[in-house]
Order: sequence, then C-alpha cells, then structure tokens
Amino acid sequence: MKDPTVRGVVHLIEETKTFGQKGFRKRLVVLEQTKGTFTNFVPIEFVKDGCDAVDDLAVGDEIDVTYRLSGRRWQRDEASETKYFLSAEGLSFKRLSGGGQASDRPYDTVDPNDALAEAGDDDVPF
Repeated sequence: MKDPTVRGVVHLIEETKTFGQKGFRKRLVVLEQTKGTFTNFVPIEFVKDGCDAVDDLAVGDEIDVTYRLSGRRWQRDEASETKYFLSAEGLSFKRLSGGGQASDRPYDTVDPNDALAEAGDDDVPF
C-alpha cells in the first residue's frame, strides 16, 4: 500500500528539538492549504535525519509530503486520564515550486512508540 501524500505551502518551519538522553530529534513543518472560505494548517513532524532535510525548505515553498499517520496512547499513571495523540510523520517531500532543492528520498524513520520510549516518560513533549 502506498503511503499517502499531502500538498500545501510551507507556512512555518520550527527549529529542531531534541528529547531524552539518547537525543531523539524532531522538527515541525506546518503546511497551509486554502480550501474555499477557510485556511487549513497541517502540522507534519520530521524525525531523526528528516530534521536535516528540512533545511532545504523555505517558507512559501509549495511541496508534496509523503507521510505516515501514527497514534499514541498515553497515561501518566493508572489513576490519571488516558489521552490519545495523532501525528503525521513526514517520510519525504517533493518541492513543486519555490527555491532550493527537491528532496524526495525517504529518511530513516522510527516507530513513534519507539521514539517515545527512547525519549523517556519525563521527556514526552505533551
């Protein structure tokens, strides 16, 4: 099955953030999509080596991003409320317009649950 893609204009590129003792890295890119009367903002997370590939992007670039959805269950302890989180992990991107180089190679991806374990319970960013 082919991974899904999303198209949009780069609205925001955050700096790379590092979590935990093992140095798990992630970087957020927000795509903007104009859909009729409203604007949709789509956050895509790039992890590990994907963080560096985002250096090739600039705000205003139109890109197609191949992504994988991942969901997580999180509960601080048995007495606390269980929360569920959904994220879109960018696997690769292709520049459609704008400056810079296209990067449609896949990155070393990591299972989101492994990434959370790597970061440790105290380092989970929510």
